[in-house]
Amino acid sequence: MNQPITPLQPLRQIPGNVLCALDYEILARRFIAPPDYAYIAGGCVHDLTLAANRAALAEVMLVPRLLRDVSGGHTRFKLLGREFHHPVMLAPVAFQVLVHPAAELETARAAEATDTCLVVSTLSSQPLEKLAPPAGSERWFQLYFQSDKNVTVDLVKRAEMAGYTALVVTLDAAIKTPSLSALRAGFVMPPEIVAANLIDYPVPPQVVLAPGQSIIFQGVMADAPTWNDLAWLLGQTRLPVIVKGVQHADDARRLKEMGVAGVVVSNHGGRALDGVPASLSLLPAIRAAVGGEFPVLFDSGIRSGSDIFKALALGADAVMIGRLQVYALAVAGALGVAHLLKLLRQELELCMAQTGCATLADIGPEMIFKLKEEVGPC
Repeated sequence: MNQPITPLQPLRQIPGNVLCALDYEILARRFIAPPDYAYIAGGCVHDLTLAANRAALAEVMLVPRLLRDVSGGHTRFKLLGREFHHPVMLAPVAFQVLVHPAAELETARAAEATDTCLVVSTLSSQPLEKLAPPAGSERWFQLYFQSDKNVTVDLVKRAEMAGYTALVVTLDAAIKTPSLSALRAGFVMPPEIVAANLIDYPVPPQVVLAPGQSIIFQGVMADAPTWNDLAWLLGQTRLPVIVKGVQHADDARRLKEMGVAGVVVSNHGGRALDGVPASLSLLPAIRAAVGGEFPVLFDSGIRSGSDIFKALALGADAVMIGRLQVYALAVAGALGVAHLLKLLRQELELCMAQTGCATLADIGPEMIFKLKEEVGPC
């Protein structure tokens, strides 16, 4: 009879066998309970999009260039009128207490120590007000529309009062289907794990379906946001609003026209709808649709500095990392997340140096080679 695996406690030092950012994903299996690991590592349903994200990045190669002077190189860039030290952001990841008792507090400390922008989730294990001071000066708040508009507005005002500098509104996950791999591993969200930002609000009333109504259309999607809801939200805040979950060029154009500050090309790391194209495959068309100056960020599948380089070459201004930060958090807390970010930045700088790119602005499509060309739906 197999004995249950007891996860290791987070370390207080960087493991000696972590040589690259991806090593944290490999090592994390020893620090996260198997059902929880299956939930974090999985996508949704058959994990087809999860695999596609990684495959698309693997099919892009880098093209070295010779004799270019990169002695004055750096990774600084400007976004939303502010200067960032590097193009790596910590994506909003819910319920980080699953892997570390201090949860997002440790992630926030790592963000501050590495000059990294932290995007705090609506579904964080710690309240957004508590996470603001340790996160440093550049912090964004990720917003899910709530069924009660008063709650949505209150979350926005709380973020403004706490000094968050932008809102990231996630629009691709109004409905999510679980990963079969997580269900088969026996994952169930522990009842004691709750969204700290929502505990003081009334519980939304349960939808009562009439005979013949759909649990999807009239049930789960009854309060899903629409274009009108987004237009309303833009009038409720003084913060720049970035929309996350963009996967079609027409949507990107419309978002730009209605006044959002930027978009995140993302399929939620393969966790929202299975069978959609890799985010990387859709990135060039979305960049072309909004023009060269409009802020475009990217997530879904990033595991290394070379992955970051590829996303930048195909049109992104910056990237967000999700699962990697959770793996590093599980292994070594704030120290692990800070070390992960250091490794990613060094890996990116290595790619820049060997392709002759002294700055992020030098990174373009001529620096990469695709093993096969894809024709997207945009």
